[in-house]
Amino acid sequence: MKKLITLLFLTIISTSVLAEGKYITYEVNGQSYEGYYTSPADNAPLVLLIHDWDGLTDYEVKRSEMLSEQGYAVFAADLFGAGIRPTEVKDKRQHTGELYKDRKKMRALMTGALKAAKSQGANIDNTIAVGYCFGGAAILELARAGADLKGFATFHGGLSTPPGQDYSNTKAPVIVFHGTADTAITMNDFAKLADELEAAKVPHEMISYGGAPHAFTVFGSDRYRE
Repeated sequence: MKKLITLLFLTIISTSVLAEGKYITYEVNGQSYEGYYTSPADNAPLVLLIHDWDGLTDYEVKRSEMLSEQGYAVFAADLFGAGIRPTEVKDKRQHTGELYKDRKKMRALMTGALKAAKSQGANIDNTIAVGYCFGGAAILELARAGADLKGFATFHGGLSTPPGQDYSNTKAPVIVFHGTADTAITMNDFAKLADELEAAKVPHEMISYGGAPHAFTVFGSDRYRE
């Protein structure tokens, strides 16, 4: 778990990074998606990175290259579709809402992203999943589905569990980074998830940051907390 925490605390790093990876077009169930892959070396441990509600943007690319500088391969997945990068709130809600309503598709898209990463030579047998905001909710879906990964980490992500689901099939540790000033996902949600993980005997750590609002990792915004 200490290694997982060391990796995931890269959220506080704010150095400028030049992208050296590449965009990858891949298909899942007949639809085209465009992810981003970067790797510092053959067989590097892999981070499957899931974007927030505006899709895969320069933010995820920067995070990917920050992780690559630390020795990790990263596949930043696309859960919306090639060319779909919503900028209006109503469009962001539409695309995330469609996936919240179709959990099977959400899981298939992340599994498809792992297959795309493997096609690039990534070591998917040594992988953790990381997600921001909407992506945080998505990786918890992957955890509940029993994905055979090494760990799951969510940054200011959705924490609620859909009806009929639980963490009984979760195979790896979960770590949660959350702002106590988040009014979108409350500390009650945070505590409820802790109870669920404890009940399912899932190894976990729950870390909260005083004064941090929702989306506290987003560079350049008034919400950013270094």
